[in-house]
Amino acid sequence: MQRKTVIFVADSLDNAHKFQQVLSYLDVDVVAGSSMQFKKLLVQHAGADLVIYEMRADASADVSHIEQTILEDTQAALLVILSSDQLADFRLPLQLKSDFVVRGATSEECTARIRQLLWPGNESSSSDYISIDGMTVNLATYQVSVGGEPLDLTYLEYALLSFLVTHPGRTYSRDALLRRVWGFDYYGGSRTVDVHVRRVRAKLGPELAQRLETVRGVGYLWNA
Repeated sequence: MQRKTVIFVADSLDNAHKFQQVLSYLDVDVVAGSSMQFKKLLVQHAGADLVIYEMRADASADVSHIEQTILEDTQAALLVILSSDQLADFRLPLQLKSDFVVRGATSEECTARIRQLLWPGNESSSSDYISIDGMTVNLATYQVSVGGEPLDLTYLEYALLSFLVTHPGRTYSRDALLRRVWGFDYYGGSRTVDVHVRRVRAKLGPELAQRLETVRGVGYLWNA
């Protein structure tokens, strides 16, 4: 494999120590710094292949700034580190090859995601894509497009849509969707599912939205 350059940006020692170990086993040169040094690191290492960035509190605003800053100076891919409570507002960048890991992910998962971004090879297969009436769901990159145009979905909107699309013709209750999509640690009300369904339908457009059906008194299903 060709040796790569990674810029690691974090303000916490926990992630710095963890990723130092992960990266030490890969064929990469690493430059590291804090978020205050981010722009300087990009200018100094314009040929970098990957930026690993620890997200601050405002995930939605922060990732947009990160994306634009990277595009100004490099062609690097992006791996975002974020906490589980930031997932609701998180969107992967549309203009960068990108992925994310949640704080606390295993070293093996972090390594796998870094390898995919740095040495993608031909790991994507036809099974990574689902195409329905002009909509394409890319299960490998967590992205959805309709008519070739990317949809601006939050992570949870994507997760809800992709779960239902990959389980067509089956009705899931709100509580079941909370367990399968939001996770067992979610303590909010089940009506949050209704809110996310409405948002997904609005973004899909009228024709595709009809496939995301409400089963009265039960929950939701994707009609294939």
